[in-house]
Amino acid sequence: MKVRIKFTKTGAMKFVGHLDTMRYFQKAIRRAELPVAFSGGYSPHMIMSFAAPLGVGTTSMGEYFDMELTEKVPTAEIEDRLNAVMVEGITISSARQVEDGKASTAMALVAAADYFVAFRPGKEPCGNWQEKLADFLAQKEITVTKKTKRSEKTVDIRPFIYQMEACDSGVFMQLASASSNYTKPELVMDTFVRWLDKEPQEFAYMIERREVYADAGEDKNPRFLPLEALGEKVE
Repeated sequence: MKVRIKFTKTGAMKFVGHLDTMRYFQKAIRRAELPVAFSGGYSPHMIMSFAAPLGVGTTSMGEYFDMELTEKVPTAEIEDRLNAVMVEGITISSARQVEDGKASTAMALVAAADYFVAFRPGKEPCGNWQEKLADFLAQKEITVTKKTKRSEKTVDIRPFIYQMEACDSGVFMQLASASSNYTKPELVMDTFVRWLDKEPQEFAYMIERREVYADAGEDKNPRFLPLEALGEKVE
């Protein structure tokens, strides 16, 4: 049985990095006494696949990982057993059975993600910056310089910003998140602030990832589907 787990990551847990989060869930799955499947060979490991890694300091309402079980377990029971051993700051939102041929792995499926970005007190740009978001997004190109270990390159990130608008006291964004076009919300916000002729401040943003999506195809409506929508409950 292949299962897709959706969970939230809030509070102090936002400071736990991706690798430590993976190790945490490996221990939690053992404590929950779920019949998790292991790989073969001399160094067997749990068969798990996490979706897009979450940056340290970022909270989330929609994180995912897949795991394989050696027998069928009702999805509601999986949720209950995991939630019973979770620490404060992590909550299991849902468990869904997924099929290999239909759903692939969580990591391979990731195409887009929703974010909400708010400014920390005293870090917000002066003026009515909310009214200028539409003009920023109306540009044909939004070029940035991306630095790698070996070189720098100029990239147009406008095609990777699917949505960007003022929301509450911050900014809602839907950004490309595949490995080939992964776009960080911090990069988009820094570019916007510079477009306002301001200099981005350090630690200016509070970021929450709200959902992670698979691409259903440009001819589909909606084009993007939450990863949990590709699975189903099992009783």
